[in-house]
Amino acid sequence: MKLPVSYSDVFNVKKHNFNEIALEIFRYQSQENSVYRNFLNHVECNPDEITHFEDIPYLPIAFFKTHQITTGNWITKTSKYYESSSTTGLNTSKHYINDANWYNQSFTKGFERVYSDVTEWCIVALLPNYLENEHSSLIAMVDQLITLSKNKDSGYYLDKDESLHERLRSNESEGKKTLLIGVSFALLDLQLPPNQTFQHLTILETGGMKGRQKELTRAELHMHISTTFPGAKIHSEYGMTELFSQAYMTDENNFVTPPWMHVSLSELDDPFKQARFNKTGLIRIIDLANIETCSFIATSDVGKMHKDDSFEVLGRYDYSEQRGCNLLIA
Repeated sequence: MKLPVSYSDVFNVKKHNFNEIALEIFRYQSQENSVYRNFLNHVECNPDEITHFEDIPYLPIAFFKTHQITTGNWITKTSKYYESSSTTGLNTSKHYINDANWYNQSFTKGFERVYSDVTEWCIVALLPNYLENEHSSLIAMVDQLITLSKNKDSGYYLDKDESLHERLRSNESEGKKTLLIGVSFALLDLQLPPNQTFQHLTILETGGMKGRQKELTRAELHMHISTTFPGAKIHSEYGMTELFSQAYMTDENNFVTPPWMHVSLSELDDPFKQARFNKTGLIRIIDLANIETCSFIATSDVGKMHKDDSFEVLGRYDYSEQRGCNLLIA
């Protein structure tokens, strides 16, 4: 069975045809993804009876740790994959990649919806530990953004506080738009000289305390970051190894998604019952860009939905293992 939709179909989806595209992908994956097909059989779901995306069952995210999740039989010994980081020695999630263009287009288009053309930015990154993971999806994203920026000053500044400060100071004096993408604990550890304000700097924290420090609420984290970078805008990114798309938070609390990504909540004690607005529940994600793996993922993250389809991330339901991005309790 051929892919039912194209890049253009996914990344140009609108609210009025999201249901149609989601159902096409669901029916395709229910046939061609053996793990998802078995899961649907287990929960006694007949795909032919599903007429709206809100009724589609979501595959628990833990399956990415125990199974190869693919739609179609395309994995080979040389197949690439993204892998989650782990500090506990437990199994990591693997997200296999058949066509990297899906991921590249998804994060680039999602980024530019929020931040405009990437060429307008100097992209600097502070991502210790992630650079050590050759299969990090976050590093793959940042690598591409640095390249697409076409800015000679874009790059990684690992363990180079003085160099990073000089770059930020120089960019500020030139009025150059700068995006600093950083993991939370590295942003907190960063030491910069006092009496510097940043009117042209945006901080994009990707979460990930990794047990390095006491967990902070997102509000506390942003407050601490703002003392290091007075005047800078502080944003958050919500993504994970198992997804090809990301949500962004540019205000105080709420994340928003691109049109090809949909978030809803299930009840904490019933994964098949949708939680009401402004109630706490487990985050479920439809990522249409996951067409060659699984587009319907039930996470272990706790959140709260709002009627404008924005959402909050409140932490983890099961803290037995900390995972990649945004482990904060907000």
